[in-house]
Amino acid sequence: MDSVIKYTTGFFGGLLAIMMAVLPVSILWTVLTGGTVFGMDVIANLTALVNSLGEGGFVGLVVLIVVMSFFMKK
Repeated sequence: MDSVIKYTTGFFGGLLAIMMAVLPVSILWTVLTGGTVFGMDVIANLTALVNSLGEGGFVGLVVLIVVMSFFMKK
C-alpha cells in the first residue's frame, strides 16, 4: 500500500511539474501571437481567477494562501 501512495504522489508531482513548466510558455505564446493555446485563453483565465479571489475579500485571501502553500517547496 505504501508503494502505491508513493507511485501516485510521484505521478501527480511530475504532472504538476510539467504543468508549471508549460504555463509560462503558454503565457508567452499568447502575448507574442495573440492566439490561444489548446483552445484556451490562458491570460483571460488567470485574470478571471485573480478577479474572483479579489472579490472574495477575506475568504479569497485565505484561498489564495492555501493554494500558494501547495506550490511552495518545503
